[in-house]
Amino acid sequence: MIDLAIIGGGPAGLSAGLYATRGGIKDVVLFEKGMPGGQITGSSEIENYPGVKEVLSGLDFMQPWQEQCFRFGLKHEMSEVSQVTKEGKIFTIHTNDGKAMQARSVILATGGRPKRTGIKGESEFWGKGVSTCATCDGFFYKNKEVAVLGGGDTAIEEAIYLTKMCKKVYLIHRRNEFRAAPITLKHAKENEKIEFLTPYVIEEIKGDQSGVTSLAVKNTQTDQKRELVVPGIFIFVGYDVNNGIIKQNDGSMLCACDEFGSVIVDLSMKTNVEGFFAAGDIRIKAPKQVVCAAGDGASAALEAIAYLDSH
Repeated sequence: MIDLAIIGGGPAGLSAGLYATRGGIKDVVLFEKGMPGGQITGSSEIENYPGVKEVLSGLDFMQPWQEQCFRFGLKHEMSEVSQVTKEGKIFTIHTNDGKAMQARSVILATGGRPKRTGIKGESEFWGKGVSTCATCDGFFYKNKEVAVLGGGDTAIEEAIYLTKMCKKVYLIHRRNEFRAAPITLKHAKENEKIEFLTPYVIEEIKGDQSGVTSLAVKNTQTDQKRELVVPGIFIFVGYDVNNGIIKQNDGSMLCACDEFGSVIVDLSMKTNVEGFFAAGDIRIKAPKQVVCAAGDGASAALEAIAYLDSH
């Protein structure tokens, strides 16, 4: 019987493992099919983590986390979890290799992934001028022109944020109408640094060995084409949380989720299911920052310790 099962090996899962084992939980197992590290290992540069003054790649940044987090007895189960169920007070962790392990408590830290558009050049320049995080990468384009793709609240809010450091922001949307809140849209339209390009689509993201150099865009009504000379494009067309493993056989979810599939938690990372916690990008209103995910993991682990002590 596992005391605590942690599903997901990114910053949230690793931090949860560190705090749980160091906090005295004896049998803690981290389920991660590959090497731990998470989505952040694909980032080319990280310079905004407090206390780390060097600019590191995501892979180099996460490498010492593994050694530190496994130092106190965290176990690594290199299996892919297919489903988590609960009967009574006991959870069952089902894996794709046919195993089923029981656990007294669970921390879900499976994260999510930004949706991709399939635009030509997107994959080639992903992380090399194509970004999905203005907070993470906006500073690299200080006093430069950039583009934002999307029409929802996130796209508009991030476009406004980018104007704080960028010379100009092209906001590209395939429709004239926006899904964003009217007040947010109003603020964007009043911002002199934002140029709206609607209804436009991006036909190709162009670049060279150094990264993105320009965008080929087209007006869908007039077929007019333009070339935007920008070193960066921020794409905000949606986000998929990795919540498939909490889907039950009857189609319901193990715990309460919002309309986007994000797990609903309180400030302590507790879900509405006793003994089940969620941390990092899988939860509602996640800031999608490494430092926040790490904090979530620590909070979830402390609550798991309290839960196990009381039971």
